[in-house]
Amino acid sequence: MAQYSGPDHILQQRQQHFYPCTSHFYRTPPQIVKGEMQYLYDHENRRYTDFFAGVSVVACGHCNPDIVRRTEEQLRTLQHTCTIYLTQPNADLAQRMAEVLPGTLKRSFFVNSGSEANEGALLLARLHTGKRGFIALEQGLHGRTYLTMSVTGLRMWRTDPQLEADRDVTFIPRPYERGMSDDEAAQRSLATLRKVLEEKGGEIAAMIAEPIQGNAGIIVPPAGYFAEVKALLAQHDVLFIADEIQTGFGRTGEMFAIEHYGVQPDIVTMAKALGNGVPVAAFATTDEIAASFNRPSASTFGGNPVSAVTALAVLDYIESHRLVQRSKQLGGILQEGLRSLAARYPQAITEVRGAGLMIGAELCGEDPPRGAVLVDDVLEQMKDRGFIIGKNGVDRNVLAFQPPLVITEEDIAGMLTALEETLRSLI
Repeated sequence: MAQYSGPDHILQQRQQHFYPCTSHFYRTPPQIVKGEMQYLYDHENRRYTDFFAGVSVVACGHCNPDIVRRTEEQLRTLQHTCTIYLTQPNADLAQRMAEVLPGTLKRSFFVNSGSEANEGALLLARLHTGKRGFIALEQGLHGRTYLTMSVTGLRMWRTDPQLEADRDVTFIPRPYERGMSDDEAAQRSLATLRKVLEEKGGEIAAMIAEPIQGNAGIIVPPAGYFAEVKALLAQHDVLFIADEIQTGFGRTGEMFAIEHYGVQPDIVTMAKALGNGVPVAAFATTDEIAASFNRPSASTFGGNPVSAVTALAVLDYIESHRLVQRSKQLGGILQEGLRSLAARYPQAITEVRGAGLMIGAELCGEDPPRGAVLVDDVLEQMKDRGFIIGKNGVDRNVLAFQPPLVITEEDIAGMLTALEETLRSLI
């Protein structure tokens, strides 16, 4: 068995060499040393069933052998050139993306991360419209570059204090509010959007939104919301950017979450699951909009042969193993199980929401600080019982279930049993 330094040594190294902004889950974190599909292993060879997937990244499973094999072959053949040279993998990937993207979206620009993809999409919107401003939803999260941070409404991720004075971004209420019906929250959001567009639509290049807000608590807008948003934006020649960084590639039971709403965005951004752990991201659009991005631009590592081949292997695996359909089916089973727990433990679980295998369970919604403490207690106990769960939400009081899409029904049943035992011991 390999020798590992152990969690205490790693914590000491992090304390000495990481920036203080870097945090970690758990009071007693394990040292993760190996991954196999839906499972992780620590330095003592203890197995954990992963229900967070690195925040929706390893949708096809950790170290998926079908994908790793193709990545390794490319690493041994041609590792890097850049798009200024002709290689087959990124051209094949761009063609394949056109086959899976919604509607008439067919042009892809490859980068390395979700932040880069969103930054590129916002730039593209400015280039195409000749306008400067943006609209974003309150509590959304779009990245850590300056422009993406500016359109991020979730306060804990607006790190730059100078963003408060940024006049290029107008936030509108998200279509969700505790105590409001879905329709009331949606109509409030749409009424604000209508007012903003009437007042300064001529200055706004695009609206950016996550089809399902992830870090803000897994918030699912009502069915007709984005169709109305798109219609309003079109009246003022404002583009719609769908941020699919977390939701893309089957996570929600559709290839892209915006497809639940029957809407084609003008630009879509993607990352995370596309590389299954290898850095690759993209922003995609139509022929017409892409034509506006004609000044020289490139990403040194974006679309390199290794990341492109990996992404192609990911798309092949998603298709051949029907992971989109699997996400919808197993997501229904997981939601049903969580709702059953909510009915038995209403003092703990106050709301269950989501789509496919992107599900949030809010704890103590009427008392978020108490819920945040309970979330941390649940995560700690579930880790000790062999299950990795995430957390998110504006108040960090939401349990996040975003497992690899290769999770099994037996894994879900085992996790739900452990979660019930954990809740019973804590409340």
